[in-house]
Amino acid sequence: MTSDVHTPEDTPEVEPEESLFEAPPMGEQERMVEAIMFATADPVTVKELAGRMPHGCDPAEALVHLRKRYEGRGVSLVRVGDAWALRTAPDLGFLMQKETVETRKLSRAAVETLAIVSYHQPVTRAEIEEIRGVSVSRGTIDQLIEMEWIRFGRRRMTPGRPVTFVVTQTFLDHFGLESARDLPGLKELRSAGLLESRPLPSTNPDDDDADDDDDQTEMFEET
Repeated sequence: MTSDVHTPEDTPEVEPEESLFEAPPMGEQERMVEAIMFATADPVTVKELAGRMPHGCDPAEALVHLRKRYEGRGVSLVRVGDAWALRTAPDLGFLMQKETVETRKLSRAAVETLAIVSYHQPVTRAEIEEIRGVSVSRGTIDQLIEMEWIRFGRRRMTPGRPVTFVVTQTFLDHFGLESARDLPGLKELRSAGLLESRPLPSTNPDDDDADDDDDQTEMFEET
């Protein structure tokens, strides 16, 4: 008595279990995939699509049709690893850039330093510290340079050849000034609280306020 031995090749294929409901038309499946893509921030896999769509749907086939439909449009269906996502067309990425204006409040030290550079340019760091009466942190200078309100000027022909600082065209444009000579007088700055009321070095305390304009003119002689 012999028994029949069946090999894997002889085993008939098992037909997938048929759904009790008919699968939606492919056009409707495309709409479903499209809706899921728009509503989901992260890329979606075919398996995840199949889990959300009605039984019997073919999300892989729907993706093929949907991808063709989006060719040449402002949004593209792209593959991200083993998932899919809707993304802005690469050549239109520049439209998504957003420019914002960042408002930064200057510290009192930065305001005083900026005022001293404006009225005494070109001025060295040591001279700024002498006028303020306190040391100037590197962060204060760096902030004003980063804002492009001051820049490095020529080095002084003195021992150590210290670098000087001057205001920039950006600073003048920001405040609507044609040149540094259009800056308000020192008396106005002191009244606004931007400068201490103490006399500046090399300034005679007995001089009246009328001499400020003469001093200011000398400060901004072009070199």
